[in-house]
Amino acid sequence: MKLLKTLVLAAGVCALPALPIVSTAQAQAFPTKPISLIIPFPPGGPTDAMARTLAAEIKGSLGQPVIVENRAGAGGNIGADFVARALPDGHTLLFGTSGPLAINASLYRKISYDPTTSFAPVIQIGQLPNILVVNPSLPVKDVRELIAYSKAHPGRLSYASSGNGASSHLAGVLFNGIAGTDLQHVPYKGTGPALNDLLGGQVSMSFTDVLTALPYIKAGKLRPLGIATAQRSQALPDLPTLAEQGVTGYDVSVFFGIVAPAGTPPETIARLNKAFTEALATPKVKQLFASQGFEPATDASPQQLGRFIAAETAKWKDVVKKSGAQLD
Repeated sequence: MKLLKTLVLAAGVCALPALPIVSTAQAQAFPTKPISLIIPFPPGGPTDAMARTLAAEIKGSLGQPVIVENRAGAGGNIGADFVARALPDGHTLLFGTSGPLAINASLYRKISYDPTTSFAPVIQIGQLPNILVVNPSLPVKDVRELIAYSKAHPGRLSYASSGNGASSHLAGVLFNGIAGTDLQHVPYKGTGPALNDLLGGQVSMSFTDVLTALPYIKAGKLRPLGIATAQRSQALPDLPTLAEQGVTGYDVSVFFGIVAPAGTPPETIARLNKAFTEALATPKVKQLFASQGFEPATDASPQQLGRFIAAETAKWKDVVKKSGAQLD
C-alpha cells in the first residue's frame, strides 16, 4: 500500500505542467542565440525607427544579432502579451511605450498582462514630446485660434491617432476636456497611416510625436501649433507649449523602455542593460536621437524603469477615469 501511494504521488507530480526555468549557467552563457526585439506597432512609426537604430548598434556588445519583429494590434497589447508569455531567458524583449507599459492597463476592459508584474525592466530609453500639428489648409495659426475655430464649428474638426488607446488618442480626449472643444477622434493602425491621411487633408490634426512631425514641419507640409508637454522641446525651442497658450495643466509625452519577461535572471538583465546603455552612449545614436527631439532618460537603471512604469500606470489610470475612455 505504501509503495502504491508513492507511485501515485510520483505520477501526479509528473503530470504537473512544466514551468519555464532559466538556470544560473544559462544566464551566465547569455546570449546563446539571436535576440528578438518585439515592436508592438506596425513598421514605419517612431518606435520602429528607434528600435532598429539601437538593434543595429547593440550587436557588437552581445555577440549576437538583435532581430526586430513587429507584432502590432490592440494598441500594443498583442506584442506585449507575446513577450510576457515568452521564456524568461533574455532572448525575447519588448520595446515598449506608454500604451502597453502604462495606459492600456486601465484603458482596456480585458488585458492579459500587468505592466507592473508581467515584465522585468531592462532600461528606460527616454521620452519623445508630443506636438499638436494641423494640416496647413486649416485656417488657424495657434492653439487659441484652434479652440475658437472648433467652438464655432462643433464636430467638424477631427484628429488622427495611431490607434485606440494610444497616447495620441488620449491626448485629444484630454484636450477636449480641458479646452472644451469637440474634436472627433479617427483611429488608425499605426502612426504611418494616420500621418498619410493628415497630410492628405482627410483629417484636420494630430497629437503626434516630434520625431514623426519634424520633417514635415520643416518641409511646410504640417503646421505646428504647440508642444504637448510641460517643457518646450529642444527640437523646436521657439514653439510654445499648449499650457503656455491657455490649455492649463496639459502634459502628454511618449516614453520608451525595454522590458523582458518576468523571471528573467538578474545577471541577464544586467548584461542587457549594459549593452543598451553603451549603444545609447555612442555618438551616432546620441546625435541621431537629439536631432529628432528625443529626450534621453537621466537614470538608465532597471530599477528606475520599474518605478517609472508604476508611476505612469497610476497617472494614466486617473486620466482614463476622468476622460471616460475605455476599450474592449
